[in-house]
Amino acid sequence: MKIESATVADLERLLAFRKEAAAWIGKIGSDQWSRPYPADRLLSTIEAGTVFMLRDGGETAGTITLTAEAEDGLWSERELKDPSVFINKLTVAREYAGQRIGSRLLDWAGDYAYRASAKWLRLDAWTTNTKLQRYYLDQGFMHVRTVHEGNAVNGGPRVSGWLAQRPTRIADHGFTDEAPAPEPLTA
Repeated sequence: MKIESATVADLERLLAFRKEAAAWIGKIGSDQWSRPYPADRLLSTIEAGTVFMLRDGGETAGTITLTAEAEDGLWSERELKDPSVFINKLTVAREYAGQRIGSRLLDWAGDYAYRASAKWLRLDAWTTNTKLQRYYLDQGFMHVRTVHEGNAVNGGPRVSGWLAQRPTRIADHGFTDEAPAPEPLTA
């Protein structure tokens, strides 16, 4: 399997991934990703070069988005002084479930962040999705805190404010890495 940057041609597959993941997550009792993701926002992240695709021959096995920018209102100014890479929209195709693809993508992301001179690999997860939170803890992430208020739609509670991080590190993820080398980060 190889990992590479997403292209505009991947937009429909990424939107389908999101829909597929939302349906699966809904079956296990979470409302995460129940609202459709705006195609124009996804397109802008593809064009920014922050979306990566995991390919298995002609199939797409997974995707992950990595940014150097934190979502407003989640991380403190002190925390943001440490160079970090933030994970978004980690998704694995259902036909690849149970093959450790997600954990290997997280290892690749930690390796990518390490090569960018980041100290932390960080994420925010759905505040009510305890199974997802447990998954990240099992992957070596440490819970930092849960943000319940902030930039939520219509002034309601924040839905994705469970914050976690793990140190970056070189990893043997097993993928052929065809993504561009990361730009070095500074604090």
